[in-house]
Amino acid sequence: MSRTVRIGGASGFWGDSSVGAPQLVAHGEIDYLVFDYLAELTMSILAAARSKDPELGYATDFVTVTMKAVLRDVVAKRIRVISNAGGVNPQACARAIAALAAEQGLAVKIAVVEGDDVMPLVPQLRGQGVSELQSGAPLPDRLLTANAYLGALPVKQALDQGAQIVITGRCVDSAVTLGALMHEFGWSADDHDRLAQGSLAGHIIECGCQATGGLHTDWEAVPDWAHIGYPVIECSADGSFVATKPPGTGGLVNTAVISEQMLYEIGDPRRYLLPDVTCDFSQVTLEQLGEHRVGVRGARGLPPGPAYKVSATYVDGFRCSAQLTIVGMDAARKAQRTGEAILERTRELFATHGLADYSRTLVEVLGSEQGNFGPHARTSDTREAVLRVAVMHPQKAALELFAREVAPAGTSWSPGTTGADGRPRPAPAIKQYAFLLDKGAVAPRVVAGDQVSPVAVPTGQAAVPAPPPPEQTPATTSSAGPLIEVPLIRVAWGRSGDKGDSSNIGIIARRAEWLPLLREQLTEARVATWLAHLVQGSVTRFDVPGIHAMNFLCTRALDGGGMASLRNDPLGKGMAQILLSLPVRVPQDWLA
Repeated sequence: MSRTVRIGGASGFWGDSSVGAPQLVAHGEIDYLVFDYLAELTMSILAAARSKDPELGYATDFVTVTMKAVLRDVVAKRIRVISNAGGVNPQACARAIAALAAEQGLAVKIAVVEGDDVMPLVPQLRGQGVSELQSGAPLPDRLLTANAYLGALPVKQALDQGAQIVITGRCVDSAVTLGALMHEFGWSADDHDRLAQGSLAGHIIECGCQATGGLHTDWEAVPDWAHIGYPVIECSADGSFVATKPPGTGGLVNTAVISEQMLYEIGDPRRYLLPDVTCDFSQVTLEQLGEHRVGVRGARGLPPGPAYKVSATYVDGFRCSAQLTIVGMDAARKAQRTGEAILERTRELFATHGLADYSRTLVEVLGSEQGNFGPHARTSDTREAVLRVAVMHPQKAALELFAREVAPAGTSWSPGTTGADGRPRPAPAIKQYAFLLDKGAVAPRVVAGDQVSPVAVPTGQAAVPAPPPPEQTPATTSSAGPLIEVPLIRVAWGRSGDKGDSSNIGIIARRAEWLPLLREQLTEARVATWLAHLVQGSVTRFDVPGIHAMNFLCTRALDGGGMASLRNDPLGKGMAQILLSLPVRVPQDWLA
């Protein structure tokens, strides 16, 4: 089978640009259009919407903006669409798509993947002693949502049954791509190497423009941001694929860009755990095949584990954050004092009103570098800073009081205080709770009209074995010339992201022969020391020799991570930039 299947990734999250789908449909020459919409916070927002209106609970923009613009062309070009926009109410999403199709006079077969909602199982799970994956905490008293990350098999089955549009609830981000490839090429559930390659293809495009130059370390080399292309993969039956983008669009697709995205949020690259396959990306190789064309091959697969990951959400009090701008000499010190004064005053008011203290507080001075760079900050005399005060409290009334005491800083304390943009509003503090659930407890199914088809998912697998210890190879300097000290960014690329309270930082040597010396200097201990002001847990380094890279997993690094964090960067997006400022000693002729 020499043909290739072209799949376009039109969305990396709910809120991504509306230009992706029209661009890919018009110029991508694609067979499939896939979307990723769901994050943990998104699920809780959708659950709240469904509680108010039973016809809500899905990513409405998918219907009212995206599909409204492209549905006619999708049908005419026989492009198949796969999206997890269904959220907590995929049937309502499907009904909305069907109504849109009828309005436009179009006939389209829609299938829905169900079975990810495990809320009905929560009472029995309490008796089984379920514990949170990272903290070990027991199940909270009351959950808002609990959804298993389903795999690609339900998507494959929906396509096998002739669906042109497949709507899912929660599934792993890469499953919308892997399901299409399993359908097209007839890959079986035990064809683990191909499943690993297909999962990597989905991983590359699941974050939209991050695969076409978005967030690239060498940002100045990426042209035409306003018209950046959305990613397209051309996949062959053996699983190898080419990453590219529509012709005439902005952005950049090269081996550096794809390397950064490959390492994004994967933890141990030898054991990237997915419901369909355990992936080993450590020996993946990339080849520049032409302008904006990168060939990808070499992923290996092992059987998956016996459990699904479940992401649950719950309310833990309330949160509120406020910002003020401080202008003039000593702006950072004035901002810090202002934040401390707000907290001191409101604590005294809490006591007067019989309210408990804050459960958590954080004062950040943005622009001072202190929050992100800590002891490595270089800006001590900034004349403009943004004060950010973030707080949590069990009672909403306490945070309403806090919100009233922010604006008075404009006339009470520091000169140059400005930028108050209305009174901040307290909101429920929604947090994530992740745990494992045996696959046998979940019953995924495909629903197309009145037809309901159970999906057979292999269960009872053995636990995924730990990888063998890596071979230790001594570092060898590639030059006998004099050494100079430069920031790591001069000799490496990097990208970071989150997994709960853990930060994942991928570092790629700009040239393969430079990796040994960089590896010698970027030890776990040195990275932990450099990031000690942010990382409270461990730092583990994983080698990725296929793309001359290292992946660092930093635990307890994000102040709880995601919805639980008070930081301005709760997802660790800036962690790679901080690590790339680390001084390293390299041969002078490297930079010639």
